[in-house]
Amino acid sequence: MSSKILIITATSQEAEILVKTGRNISDQNKLFSDRFEIDLLVGGVGTMSTAWHMTQWISANEKPFLAINAGIAGSYNNDLAVGSVVMPVSDCFADSGIEDGDVFLTLHETGLSNPDEFPFSNGIIKADNRYTDIFKRILKPVKAITVNTATGSDSTIARLVNKYNPEIETMEGAAFFYICAREKIPFISLRSISNRVERRDRNKWNIPLALDNLAIKLEELLKILEEKDEINTGILSMPE
Repeated sequence: MSSKILIITATSQEAEILVKTGRNISDQNKLFSDRFEIDLLVGGVGTMSTAWHMTQWISANEKPFLAINAGIAGSYNNDLAVGSVVMPVSDCFADSGIEDGDVFLTLHETGLSNPDEFPFSNGIIKADNRYTDIFKRILKPVKAITVNTATGSDSTIARLVNKYNPEIETMEGAAFFYICAREKIPFISLRSISNRVERRDRNKWNIPLALDNLAIKLEELLKILEEKDEINTGILSMPE
């Protein structure tokens, strides 16, 4: 069985969190430990770039036993402070659909796609595997949406909240979920809150804090994986 982990980020800035963990990255974007090899992939911003880079990587490499999507996110949830690190456990392509006047219909709602065709369930994709079960004890599970345009208007916020009631928003998450599910690769996502989803005000953002906290949680997660003898057997359990 593979001993490889794939970590995918949208930007080089997010990828640098691995340096913050104290791990050295080779020229080939690889890291090694006694337990496994880590490949780092910078997939670009947005679903299209993420999908292309992931499929290219998967076609050229042995499938990993775990894929991790790490990055920042905007929060709809007042309880999620800037700097909080969470784990999306469901996601969807929130702005993929059709407008009919003031009404927005998803592709599933128009009948152009089946809301229950794998990997969808009622129009969403779930992260539901042994790794998400493990890390729910150190990361808050949240409901995510993925958009092609970062939300920044009151009307769009109201529409998305009314339709999906999301806790966070990203521009890549659902593509990562979709490809991992299709390729039967166990996966988890870590997102650190850099800002509230509201009218755009960069003065309220704190990307450095979000990245620092993301690095801390990612290293905590990797150490748990490194400490387990059963890493490739599917019998992982949290340390006491």
